[in-house]
Amino acid sequence: MRICLLASGSRGNALYIESAESRILIDAGLSARELTRRLEGIGVRGEDLDALLVTHEHTDHCQGLGPMSRRFDLPVYLHHETRSALPRLGRISELNEFASGDVFDIKDLRITSFPITHDAIAPVGYTVETAAGKIGVATDLGIATRLVCERLKGCRVLVLESNHDEDMLRDGPYPWPLKQRIRSNHGHLSNPASAELLGGLVSDKLDAVFLAHLSEENNRPELALQAARCVLDRQNACSPQLLVGRQDQATVCFDTVFS
Repeated sequence: MRICLLASGSRGNALYIESAESRILIDAGLSARELTRRLEGIGVRGEDLDALLVTHEHTDHCQGLGPMSRRFDLPVYLHHETRSALPRLGRISELNEFASGDVFDIKDLRITSFPITHDAIAPVGYTVETAAGKIGVATDLGIATRLVCERLKGCRVLVLESNHDEDMLRDGPYPWPLKQRIRSNHGHLSNPASAELLGGLVSDKLDAVFLAHLSEENNRPELALQAARCVLDRQNACSPQLLVGRQDQATVCFDTVFS
């Protein structure tokens, strides 16, 4: 198992997951050229990818979707309503549509979709089960519902949104309607809300946590880390590696060979 947040933030998101037999991207929110460059930076060729999965239709998750699929002849997996919200996607040679809650396989990966709350048509999170353990992906969610918490239990690796510091958002430059949107049940998780979600998911299986979708205007990596560490320090079931996604560069890879 190898996992890397290639990009994370309001200007583009992409997550790379590798197993013994498979290599996939969840979201393609950068240009195809930049995604290819970041993949090459971790030793992966675009030609080696097996599939592209989509969480929702916003541009910061889909900008490079069509070009990446066409350039490397990649199958695309997305919710059927998300497809309808992407009228300019263009030709995709293999388009696989699903409904929230559907389970499907890509080679040695068992992938489960689940609904999340966000201001998109039909946003989803994913769990990806591999022989080396389960990966849970939940970003762009206004609240962590009981279903989200249930689906993410027992993960070896978690990718969780930690979007904003509540004080920075309140006192920051965004107009009030945008602040309300971010804080709403269909917006983004704050650092405390992310930490609370993490606290309910700790187990002796958990080896790594990626903090994702940090706001460049309303958050700082040290604040997101502080909130997560505060929760982790109160338990003794696990001591996971904490990694913070960035907009301008990929994270280091979490690799089970070295963990």
